[in-house]
Amino acid sequence: MKILVIWALSLIMILGILASEGVARRTYFTPEQKAQLQSIHTVWIKVLALTERGKVDGQPIQDIVQQRLTPLGYKIVTTGEEPSDVMLMVKCEERKKWAGTTRSGGDADHADAPARLWTGPACLFTYRLNGRDFGWQKEARTDFADPVSAAKVANAPKSGPYAIEQLAKRLETFDFPVMLAAEWGHDTALFQLLKDPNTSTTRKLKILSLLPEVQSHDALPYLKEFIHDKELGEPAIVALSTTGSEAIPLLTEVFQTNTDSAIRAAAAKGLGEIGSHTGDPNITPPLLDYLIQSLKHMNTSADIDFPVLSEVVWSLGKLRNERSIPPIRELEKKVWLIYDTSKEMEELRDATNWTVKQVDMDGQIQ
Repeated sequence: MKILVIWALSLIMILGILASEGVARRTYFTPEQKAQLQSIHTVWIKVLALTERGKVDGQPIQDIVQQRLTPLGYKIVTTGEEPSDVMLMVKCEERKKWAGTTRSGGDADHADAPARLWTGPACLFTYRLNGRDFGWQKEARTDFADPVSAAKVANAPKSGPYAIEQLAKRLETFDFPVMLAAEWGHDTALFQLLKDPNTSTTRKLKILSLLPEVQSHDALPYLKEFIHDKELGEPAIVALSTTGSEAIPLLTEVFQTNTDSAIRAAAAKGLGEIGSHTGDPNITPPLLDYLIQSLKHMNTSADIDFPVLSEVVWSLGKLRNERSIPPIRELEKKVWLIYDTSKEMEELRDATNWTVKQVDMDGQIQ
């Protein structure tokens, strides 16, 4: 019976890993393709602008795309006769045509991915490398879904040109340049934007959210500057967790010294992410010490910093350690003895139940 249970648990873990890997990336890049992406310098922009009455001049769209890509160091060409490293296609429509169900996971779950149910004005960004489409798609949409009604409100004579005009304005703020830089692994360009004092906070937040996809080993020095920032601290810590074991000392310091609950919780989560990916046991001591100290004075809900403790418990379950078993078992008793029906306590109980199963597998099998 015990052998059967162990086999079942192993199968579930394997299926979970395969499932997560299956949706993590649309297309697997070979080392050669990664090298080609990282060496992209010259971009051929190909724009198609369509209204309900047919094709219209896409030059305004092309001009904006060129203006926004150039500051990142890209050279722009507009015809296939000129040599280029990649073809960037931008298709802008007055009414987006439904193209079928999108794949789940990966880019399909991002806010800027093509929306299957959107039929209003939209610009779709895709690229081709050596003639191959790698499934990267980003969509910029107007804030109105009905171009005819919007044109009437704006006293515009025709809905088609008005929709294309509004899409052009949307592309002035839609940050496709940093999305492309992240997709192509151009971390240097992203770091330069992070260091630039003229870069807006909104753009820095976008870059930090994309850095985990880049998985750059050179990110650590840049991220150090942002981890204590009130607005950028949390996304910087999330990005920092992708740099691997070398980030453990810095995340540990943040976790132990920072007084902001949200920042400490993000640092605890980051340590857990590193532990789950690297198996580095150095993530456990600071988290375990926090749990042990918390248990000493945990009598009511008022004694619990829920955001921090919940992340600590989740993270302890991502790297099994025998020393975690007694305090996790004690926490399991306390969270059910304390009367609290709040969402925060519910989340802590869920984290505790899951972590007990991870760290005390022998107890579960028996």
